[in-house]
Amino acid sequence: MSESKDKLSQDLTSNDAVQDTVPPIRNQFTRLLALTKYLPAKVRSSILSKTFGKMVPYVGTTGLHYETVTASEVIVSLNNRKAVQNHIGSIHAVAVTLLAETATGFVLGINLPADRVLLIKSYSVHFYRPLKQGQVAAVASLSEAQRLEIINTPKGEMVIPCVIDDRESDSERDPITVEMTWAWIPKAELAARRQGIAHQPDAASS
Repeated sequence: MSESKDKLSQDLTSNDAVQDTVPPIRNQFTRLLALTKYLPAKVRSSILSKTFGKMVPYVGTTGLHYETVTASEVIVSLNNRKAVQNHIGSIHAVAVTLLAETATGFVLGINLPADRVLLIKSYSVHFYRPLKQGQVAAVASLSEAQRLEIINTPKGEMVIPCVIDDRESDSERDPITVEMTWAWIPKAELAARRQGIAHQPDAASS
């Protein structure tokens, strides 16, 4: 028992140490979160949904609702309405995929320094049962260790965990499993690629 307590204490200390080393990030997402921090939850959610929809125009046309937006978790939901339905009346597979891409992309973006840009690299979606005819949400999360890796790695990639919540269902089986692999690179490198110029990394990031 003593050994178990000692191990638990070590694990908690290790986690605290990781949390203490995650520095604050300033980018377009975190600035908006700071400005809306003290607003009522419903008002804040509405403002974030409209503003993020303008940042990513296509996403703004689909009616996604940003319920929770923090550095460690993003929850985005979509109501079942005619424009996003499939032939059996539930939310279309493409719309669910967009939901997952949005949640995972935003939780990464919130943790990304302003001199870098995120890009979707690949994704896989597996469907195990039909969705109910109701609201669906995507829940994307990052651990403190993952956040620290994103911040400290100028160029990298990561599979961002995402859970699809079929809110009208009481089934314990997930309707869909999603794996979204995101990459990030320095903005200067992306600009150089677009101009057909070989990017030379700084000595510090070599």
